[in-house]
Amino acid sequence: MCGIVGYIGDKRASEVIIKGLKRLEYRGYDSAGIAYHNGTLEIKKGKGKVAKLEQMLEGGNSAKLGIGHTRWATHGEPNDINSHPHTSSSGKLALVHNGIIENYASLKKMLEGNGCEFYSETDTEVVAKLIESLLEKDPKDLKKAVQLALAQIDGTYGLAIIHTDFPEQIVVARKGSPLLIGVGNGEMLIASDASAVAEYTDQVVYLDDGEVAVIKKDEYQVHTLDDDSLIKEVHELALSLEEIEKGGYPFFMLKEIFEQPKAISDCLRGRLNAKEGTITLGGISRVMEQLTDAKRLIIAACGTSWHSGIVGEYLFESLLKIPVEVEYASELRYKESLIGEGDVMIVVSQSGETADTLAALRRARKNGALVIGVVNVVGSSIARETDAGVYIHAGPEIGVASTKAFTAQVTVLTLMAIQLAQYKGTISDEKARKLISELDSIPKKMQQVLDKSSELDQVSDLFSYAPNFLYLGRSFGFPVALEGALKLKEISYIHAEGYPAAEMKHGPIALIDEMMPVVVIAGTRHTNDKMVSNIEEVKARKGRIISIVTEGNEEVENLSEFSFSVPEVADELSPLLTVIPLQILSYNIAVNRGCNVDQPRNLAKSVTVE
Repeated sequence: MCGIVGYIGDKRASEVIIKGLKRLEYRGYDSAGIAYHNGTLEIKKGKGKVAKLEQMLEGGNSAKLGIGHTRWATHGEPNDINSHPHTSSSGKLALVHNGIIENYASLKKMLEGNGCEFYSETDTEVVAKLIESLLEKDPKDLKKAVQLALAQIDGTYGLAIIHTDFPEQIVVARKGSPLLIGVGNGEMLIASDASAVAEYTDQVVYLDDGEVAVIKKDEYQVHTLDDDSLIKEVHELALSLEEIEKGGYPFFMLKEIFEQPKAISDCLRGRLNAKEGTITLGGISRVMEQLTDAKRLIIAACGTSWHSGIVGEYLFESLLKIPVEVEYASELRYKESLIGEGDVMIVVSQSGETADTLAALRRARKNGALVIGVVNVVGSSIARETDAGVYIHAGPEIGVASTKAFTAQVTVLTLMAIQLAQYKGTISDEKARKLISELDSIPKKMQQVLDKSSELDQVSDLFSYAPNFLYLGRSFGFPVALEGALKLKEISYIHAEGYPAAEMKHGPIALIDEMMPVVVIAGTRHTNDKMVSNIEEVKARKGRIISIVTEGNEEVENLSEFSFSVPEVADELSPLLTVIPLQILSYNIAVNRGCNVDQPRNLAKSVTVE
């Protein structure tokens, strides 16, 4: 959620940090700030965008070390005082923080009893003053003071700390909030997201929970909280600057919608052999037997990833014949745990850092379940902590509203379901070959959908100011209805709900009138007759029908006020095509309403706090 960037080297630190913070704007934030050494400790911060912070820095400075932050408010409203960085009582120490300090109230009370004064409403200010109080006992070791402070803290954190008495180092620490070190030539960077360092280095070190690092311009040292020294693997960053630029598109979301044919091609490359009718997923090859012998599968995810998990549920139950449960990770972590040995949990997350999903996987592993990760970000926490997994290879996704990650997640779950069904023998060779052949054609068919996306302009213009939308689907169309409704509400701020079409009669039908656009996903042959009946019920109540259909479905097209067709494909693969027009519809409506598509209000790209 919040973003951290730090720099130490020979460049002007504030310029590097501002660039990095701009790269992290997609994560969602309400204020921004920077601290740097310029003889003394200088702080610039306030509510608003990074561009405003950049203006505060006009006139220049020669500082070679600094830390910066974009804040997404948790404790305390978004304002100048609550913005990060926060300082110690002496003003010599500054820090930035991602996460939540759960016991900050008791620590604050203790520090106030020792004479500390507090100026913000944040939990973070407590950390700055606590570290300084411990540093007084050993003024020559900032790292030790940080370690002692963290031993008293309950909660999650990604921390970066600088101090005027230690002008050649940054101390960083991580627990539950992502943080990495960018290793350069005579310079080091720290960031909460690799996109902030990609311009300067492709060598990164990922910190794990319970680790503290001292960063200098020519070296870094990583320790545990107990001060044991660690040797960390340096990873090569598979991320180019071109991938994190807009490339001529007005918004990242639109760019990523149109990148889907390439993203799915990259996801399939080296894994799917249409000629031989085979699928090879190396990431799960050593656990195939455990997967196919599972008593049940549990898919845990949040948001859009949860919707892709529902598609996965239909796929695994249909092809693999194993019972599947799809759980919100945010709820699963607090339910009575019945997950244990013999179970398999698949955790799905674009970022690989989603806090609730991480908590769910850790609990499942502790109870003896096999945990498989489906993530996008290489080297992320989920990728490192699961027993096995498959990367979706969608490339960087900057837009808050997930698009290509959804279709890539569905693609990976489809590959897994087919391969496991072939391994277990629950699918005929004929059906497997047909699905593999059709999956191979998906990127081309996606491009066909995108090539005629202008057909959605009229319906987008007509319904841009509708107060509500209803999305209906059956079978594989139901999770697409959920995803379409989510896309619309999160970027255009129009209230929208997705429903199984038959459930319309159990409540939502009361809302239907001539002011209610109803989006119908009619992309599966085996449910088409039932969908026709549902459409008739909506029309009888003067609802406005917008349908997404497969080519040649004249029955639904004739009943619809507006229809958009996608190429015909197997029912199991239909979500990969029917979701694209819904993404474009949401995008068009949001733009018509003047919304910031890439940075919708109150939302963050990666939810790394509970």
